[in-house]
Amino acid sequence: MSTENLPQSPEQPPRKPRVAVVFGGRSSEHGISVVTAGAVLRAIDRTKYDVLPIGITLDGRWALTADEPERMAIVDRQQPSVDLLAESAEGGVILPVDPSNREVVYSEPGSVPKALGEVDVVFPVLHGPYGEDGTLQGLLELSGVPYVGSGVLASAVGQDKEYMKRVFTSFGLKVGPYTVIRPREWELDPAGARERVAEFAGEHGWPLFIKPARAGSSFGITKVDSFEGLDEAFEEARRHDPKIIVEALLRGREIECGVLEFEDGPRASVPAEIPPVQSHDFYDFEAKYIDSAPGIVPAPLTEEQTAEVRRLAVEAFDAASCEGLVRADFFLTEDGEFVINEINTMPGFTPISMYPRMWEETGVDYPRLVDLLVQAALRRSTGLR
Repeated sequence: MSTENLPQSPEQPPRKPRVAVVFGGRSSEHGISVVTAGAVLRAIDRTKYDVLPIGITLDGRWALTADEPERMAIVDRQQPSVDLLAESAEGGVILPVDPSNREVVYSEPGSVPKALGEVDVVFPVLHGPYGEDGTLQGLLELSGVPYVGSGVLASAVGQDKEYMKRVFTSFGLKVGPYTVIRPREWELDPAGARERVAEFAGEHGWPLFIKPARAGSSFGITKVDSFEGLDEAFEEARRHDPKIIVEALLRGREIECGVLEFEDGPRASVPAEIPPVQSHDFYDFEAKYIDSAPGIVPAPLTEEQTAEVRRLAVEAFDAASCEGLVRADFFLTEDGEFVINEINTMPGFTPISMYPRMWEETGVDYPRLVDLLVQAALRRSTGLR
């Protein structure tokens, strides 16, 4: 029988790519990650993408959350939490570790699991350990789901300040003086660890900055002016990470620069300067997120200095094998030399954060920035690349 005159089924419109925005997590930067997620959810183009918000609670449960970015903000100096946003206190989201199946499932005790549909790309806006450090990236690689940002190696290197500096040094980038106190050293020979730090101070002078080696948002950092403050500073750092990095003071200006991956490769934004914040010894968490320290964008640098820091930012991006985005932080020393302090592979991404502010000044507004990152992730495959 001829089908020529039979009614034709209307063509189904093409399915929009589905973006899972994953946020929260088990690190001390949980609240800032929630704030970042709120900004991304507000900015992402809903005519172009379907969006699935997934929050990770402080105890590691993957929770289905309401798509309500207005609830993801710091209010009265209190940070938001995934536990307050989760639709259930017990239900969990399951991402199958199967490259042939991208369907996310929601499960509650005593109920039939509910399919939430396929996910095409994950936007992981987690900061710190268990999210920004290569752990989540490894899970997504096993699942075969593309994701925004750097892969396993670059994420791990970008989280560990010691190995980050080792990589930069091997590529000829200048870093400041530092030493590392490993967990076993502090546990077995704390007197020897103190003595080594005292020798470091004798060589480079006080003050020193005692930091968790694998934390961010300036959590756990203490500026120490004498030997007497070391023990308290060590314990504060070890609340966030058993591995400690000790850095000498670098006198100069704090300069930041954003790197974004376009189709033709990474490019650097105009740089910004972080001026000293009154009532703060250094650019700590309160200065960054609570008191809203006003960074200067663009940084008041010469044309030559601007070109140099942009070049070095892209070099740092390439040295650590980064993808997607990076914020590179430098000191411009008193003798006019740029010294790289660190990179952040998932930098602060709130509306007041320096990374989106630098790119807006460069000509890429926040919604387009989010779109470019999602598009870059969709172009990449998982696995070796």
